[in-house]
Amino acid sequence: MSSLKSVVSLDSKYNFDELQWVIQIRRTLEEELGEDDEFPVSIFSVPKLLRACDPASYIPQQVALGPYHYWRPELYEMQRYKLAAAKRFQKQLQSLKFDNIIDQLTKLEQRIRACHHKFLDFNGETLVWMMAVDASFLLEFLQVFDCAIQDGTKVPKGKSYHNAILRDIVMLENQIPMFVLRKMMEFKFSSLEASDQMLKLKFIGLFKEISPFKMMEEYPTIQVSKSAHLLDFLYHIIVPNILERQDTIEVETQQGDEEKEGNEESNADSSQVKQLFSELWKLLSKLNKGPVNIIKKLLVSRPMKVFVKLPWKIIINLPGIKILKQPLEWSNTLMINKPPSVEEITIPSVTELLNAGVRFLPTIGSISNISFNAKTCTFYLPAIGLDVNTKVFLKNLVAYEASVALGPLVITRYTELMNGIIDSEEDAKALREKGIILNHLKSDKEVANLWNGMSKSLRLSREPLLDKVIEDVKVVKFMKAYVFSSWQIFTFLATIMLLLLTTLQAFCSVYTCNHTFSATSE
Repeated sequence: MSSLKSVVSLDSKYNFDELQWVIQIRRTLEEELGEDDEFPVSIFSVPKLLRACDPASYIPQQVALGPYHYWRPELYEMQRYKLAAAKRFQKQLQSLKFDNIIDQLTKLEQRIRACHHKFLDFNGETLVWMMAVDASFLLEFLQVFDCAIQDGTKVPKGKSYHNAILRDIVMLENQIPMFVLRKMMEFKFSSLEASDQMLKLKFIGLFKEISPFKMMEEYPTIQVSKSAHLLDFLYHIIVPNILERQDTIEVETQQGDEEKEGNEESNADSSQVKQLFSELWKLLSKLNKGPVNIIKKLLVSRPMKVFVKLPWKIIINLPGIKILKQPLEWSNTLMINKPPSVEEITIPSVTELLNAGVRFLPTIGSISNISFNAKTCTFYLPAIGLDVNTKVFLKNLVAYEASVALGPLVITRYTELMNGIIDSEEDAKALREKGIILNHLKSDKEVANLWNGMSKSLRLSREPLLDKVIEDVKVVKFMKAYVFSSWQIFTFLATIMLLLLTTLQAFCSVYTCNHTFSATSE
C-alpha cells in the first residue's frame, strides 16, 4: 500500500485518498441491493472528440455545479456566492435547519454516485454538502426566470456575467440530479406535487430564456419526476416523444394559394417548350414537299402510333432507353442513398436551393415542424433565435443526446442539416431575410460560423423525419438541375432540327431532288 501511495503522490494533479476509496468500495459491496437501486447514469463526461474541438463550450467558465469541476481554483471563487445562497435558502425553511437537508440527502448518497459517469473519489459527507450548497445556488438562480413567467416580464440581458452563468448551468458536466433538487424543494412546500410544479415553472422560464426556438407557443407535458436533470428536461421540451412521431407532419401554415402558385411556377418551363414544339409542328404542316413529307408520314405512321401508346414500363425497359436511363438512376442513387458524412451531410446550400426554385418559410415550433412540400417546392424550417448562448446550449444538447443514446440523434441531425444548408454569409443572410433566423449576433458571418462549427459528431446520425426532408430536398434539386434543365437541350435540338429542315427545303426548291424523294416515299 505504501508503494502505491508514493506512486500516486508523484502526480500533483490527483488528490487520491486511498483510505476513503477502500471505505467506499467496502460500503458499496456490503449494502444490500434492492430492485430500485440500479440507477442509470445521466451526468456524463463530454466525449473527448467533442471537447477537443471546442473546450469552452463544455467546461464551465464561472461556476461549478456538482463534483466534476468543483475543485478547479478559478471556479472556487464562486463558493462565497453559493454559501450566501445556501444561507438564504436556510432562512426560507423557518423552523428547519440546513442539517435536516443534509440528513435527507445522506440517504441518497449511493444514488447520487450512481448517476455520475465518473467515479467520485471523495467521502460521502463532502459529496452531500456539495450537492446541498450547489443546489441552493441553482434554485436561487432559476428563481429569476420563475418570476419572469409569473410577472409576464422578460429577463434583462446585457450582463456578460449573467449569460456566462446561464451557459454554465446547461453544460452536461455541470448538472445536479433532479431527485436532489426535488428533495430540496420539498422542504419549502407542503407537498411533493407543489414542489414539482414550482420546479417546472422555473425550468420553462429558463427554457424561454436560453432556447433558440423562440416561437414555441405550447410546451409538451413533461414530468419533472421523470427527468434526470435540468438539461434532460430542456432536451425533452425540444424533442418530445420522438420515437412515436410519424414520418410525415402536415404544416398548418400551408395555404391553398401557395400551392397554386407553386404549380404555376413548376409548369412555366414545360409550357415554353410545348409552345416551341407547337410552332415547329405548324411549320412542318405547311411544308408538304420532299423529305419533310417523308418525316411527317413517319411521325403519323402506324408503328409510331403503336410506340406512343405503349405503357411507360415497357418503353423505359427497351434496350436503347434503358442504357440512357442508367446514368440518371446512378446519379439519383448517389445523391439520395449516400450515407451521411460525419462532418457534414450532402445537401445543397440555401443559395443553391433558392436558385433551383425552392422557397423557405418559417414555422412556429421546433424541430418537429420541419417539413418540405414537394408540390410547392417549399422548405419549412422553425424560426430560430441566435445569441451568445445558443452555441453552448446546442452543443451540450448534442453531447447529452450522443451520451444517453436512447433513440435517433434528433438535435444532432438538425445541427447537421443547418450546417449543410448554411455554407456562407449569403446563406445566413437569406434565411434571416426569410424570417427563419432571428440574428442577435454581430453579423451574418457569425451565424454561418456558428453552424459550421457545429459539424463535429461522434457517429453517423439517422432520424426518419429529418432524413425524409433531406432526401426530398435533394431530389428536387436534382430534378431541377438535371431533368428540368434538359428541356433547354430539347429546345436547342428542336431549333437545330427546324433550321436543318428549312435549309433542306430551300435546297430542294432550287435543285431537282424532289423526284428522288418522291420515288423513295413511294
